[in-house]
Amino acid sequence: MKVPGPVSAGFAPALVHWQRRDGRHGLPWQGTRDPYRVWLSEIMLQQTQVSTVLGYYPRFLSRFPDVHALAAASEDEVMSLWSGLGYYSRARNLHRCACTVVSEHGGHFPATSSVLATLPGIGDSTAAAIAAFCHGERVSIADGNVRRVLSRLLAFEGDLSQARAQRELWQLAQSLLPERPSADDMVAYTQGLMDLGAGVCTLRQPACERCPVAALCEARRSGTTDRFPVKTKRVARRHESWWLLVLRKTEAGQLSIWLERRPPRGIWAGLHCVPVAGDDAQALAVVGEHAGAARHLPALAHALTHRELRLHPVLVDLVPGAAEPVIPNGRWVPMEQLSDVGLPAPVRSLLQQLPG
Repeated sequence: MKVPGPVSAGFAPALVHWQRRDGRHGLPWQGTRDPYRVWLSEIMLQQTQVSTVLGYYPRFLSRFPDVHALAAASEDEVMSLWSGLGYYSRARNLHRCACTVVSEHGGHFPATSSVLATLPGIGDSTAAAIAAFCHGERVSIADGNVRRVLSRLLAFEGDLSQARAQRELWQLAQSLLPERPSADDMVAYTQGLMDLGAGVCTLRQPACERCPVAALCEARRSGTTDRFPVKTKRVARRHESWWLLVLRKTEAGQLSIWLERRPPRGIWAGLHCVPVAGDDAQALAVVGEHAGAARHLPALAHALTHRELRLHPVLVDLVPGAAEPVIPNGRWVPMEQLSDVGLPAPVRSLLQQLPG
């Protein structure tokens, strides 16, 4: 498939002009060519709404103002600040990437997208965004929003659940880039793609009447915007019930919670969490003789990308001086130190609202 001549010639100028006039300009990570700040924002924005990131980005920068500070931190420190953003592998890769930049690149991010893409957690689209925003490299991003925009623009019939079709669309994206752009042109073009996908060419009910490239869009011309992008492979949502065993004790006037680290893979990987059981009987078996003190708190619903979790908290207050349950691979954490520990958002919220 080739990009039609009128689209190839008209798309980039129209998009750049529109972004400069009507696009977003007040976001805290805009107006900088510091690769660290751009990289941080791009990682946070993966699978996450801008409105959510706006609350995390300044706090993260305040604690880790540059890549050296981030690399020097512990993974727990990073996870604690990331708690609530979800997709926690991003935080682990963020830390790994910072360490790599410091140890292998002297604390300076590579200037080209091809080398940036070799760093932990940086895929081709994120690498392109950093290189375009910071160095004016003539390379296109191709995240999920951009794939939707371009698949409608070109009426691209490839199945984007397949890697081959993704590569083909990315090649088409490269052919739409501005000719001989300045660095400022590449900033406006790249931001324009993001703005178009986020606020105009949305998944449902795209605002074609506000689209700066509507006259070039094949899907709009044929009235088939709802057909694109083509993506046949769907992941079925799973429903699971988890029992959260909340062990609490008071010792020397200090209230503590028992936490263990989650496995390195799977839901909440690498975070600290209260013990998780598959059912109520399993949870009570862990506490043995303390089971009579168990209180069943109201269940909580927690939605993940492909799963719906029903969380059943079981609170057990240990009697002072009594023998504690034998639970390997965990530790008591004082309540006032929970803010320093990487916890899943629903678990943090639960612990903050425990009854007396």
